[in-house]
Amino acid sequence: MASRVLGLLREMVIAAYFGASGPVSAFTVASSAPKMLYDFLIGGMLSAALVPVLSDYARLDRKQGDTTEEVASRSNGEQVGPNPELVRLVGALISLAVVTLAGLTVLMVVFAPQVAGLLAGGFDDLDPTLLPLTAQLLRLMAPVVWFVSMAGLLTAILFALQRFSFPAIASAIYNLGIIVAAPLLAGRVGIASLAIGVLAGSMVQFALMAWDVRRAGLKFSVQWSHPALARIVRLYLPIAAGLVVAQFQVGLDRRLASGTGVQSIAWMSKATTLQQLPLGMISVAISLAALPRLSQQFASGDVEAYRATLARGLRMVVVMIVPILVGLGVLAEPAVRLLFERGQFTAGDSAQVVTALNVYLVGALFAAVDFPLIYAFYARNDTLLPALVGVLSVLVYAAIALALVEGLGYLGLVWADTGKQAAHALVMLALLYWKMGQIQRRQGSERASELQEGWSAAGASPTVRTVISVAGAAGAMFVVMTALLPRFGAGGSPSIVNDLVQLFVGGGSGMLVYAGLLLLVKQPEARQLYGVVRRVSGLAKGI
Repeated sequence: MASRVLGLLREMVIAAYFGASGPVSAFTVASSAPKMLYDFLIGGMLSAALVPVLSDYARLDRKQGDTTEEVASRSNGEQVGPNPELVRLVGALISLAVVTLAGLTVLMVVFAPQVAGLLAGGFDDLDPTLLPLTAQLLRLMAPVVWFVSMAGLLTAILFALQRFSFPAIASAIYNLGIIVAAPLLAGRVGIASLAIGVLAGSMVQFALMAWDVRRAGLKFSVQWSHPALARIVRLYLPIAAGLVVAQFQVGLDRRLASGTGVQSIAWMSKATTLQQLPLGMISVAISLAALPRLSQQFASGDVEAYRATLARGLRMVVVMIVPILVGLGVLAEPAVRLLFERGQFTAGDSAQVVTALNVYLVGALFAAVDFPLIYAFYARNDTLLPALVGVLSVLVYAAIALALVEGLGYLGLVWADTGKQAAHALVMLALLYWKMGQIQRRQGSERASELQEGWSAAGASPTVRTVISVAGAAGAMFVVMTALLPRFGAGGSPSIVNDLVQLFVGGGSGMLVYAGLLLLVKQPEARQLYGVVRRVSGLAKGI
């Protein structure tokens, strides 16, 4: 949550100092290149291969040389402290990553102009100064590839050890780089201050993660091989193939957007930040937290526990994400004005961001459900199906984007992204039910009815009831908010006071209606959240 809030503050700082200008679009393109490499090398591997395999080796009941089946056959741990095999595996991963990432950093410095031309060639027809600026910023941020990717590898290690605090703190501090650098350096080095902030943030992030890995007792040494590396590669290969296609989509998106106007990428970036805020705080956070447990439950053969964990995670995501998306959609205009409209960011920029955001929020609903489903497949050591679905969704994006970009401009790309998210989530949901049916058939006819009953008790019926309850409560929330807003400044002269009143009164009233209705029908996850709030309130009063 802290990371997402600071990420929003980072975008507010960029908007205040540089607006939604061409240089901001150049920075957005340049900063996306290290992220694309991270997503391809570590990001996709982290959840699909690293965490499941490392979680297996982190189990205390694994002995040296054991297969996964042998570990699953034992129920009692026989070992205390870090698993020696885990220490060896971590040493091999880090040793290989250090060398490989250093080479890629050098290549990015050398080929920065070519990468800039590939991602933002449309700038040449609009402003000839932007492409060289993109290459310059790309060179400045090249070391970010090494620091962020190494931090991602350390994140996987800590997740496997059920250590979540420092990865969360480190990702939050990463966003502080720009927040601190822009005010200090913008007057002297201009847009380069943002690149310096990204570099500084990535260095601090890596340092914190490395410290926590040492605190966990993993004093690894240089290793160049380990049997688990082959398993990680097997799991990652389908993801890598899918990521090649996914990175093609990112590149296509940037290339098409750069040709729709010098400000288009900056507008899309601000809208994406607001869309990603609830996704990161809720869906990604819950999915990542559940992944090590899902991986261990599946590895130990506890299918019922795996199924129950997944169902609870899905229900919690739906209960928490829907009111935020509804509220953000109704309050998009005052929210964007309040967050971004100052300094170099104009009312015209706000209007464009609001238009894009309203489209992105439709896709966010599908993406929120999609994350737990993807990670559930990764926990099963099944990376092929998610990769194939990813390829399919990119084809959906490309078809919609090429059909709409000429008529709708950058908004055609926003609609294409929403279509991609919807296609991916719907196909993943269908595959999940297909997989559960396969499990039942493998158990035999005598066990089939029992498993069906267990699946219904653990997930299907409660989940259907949750969807119905959430839809009704969200509808009531929407009606109440749209009825109240005209009474609290909506439609009047824009001002900070009016925007705050709309956000707090309108948004707060809607949230109270939503929460009250879910508690009234005794929705389990809503009651669980209410219990947490009461406990936290009690602690606060005690302090």
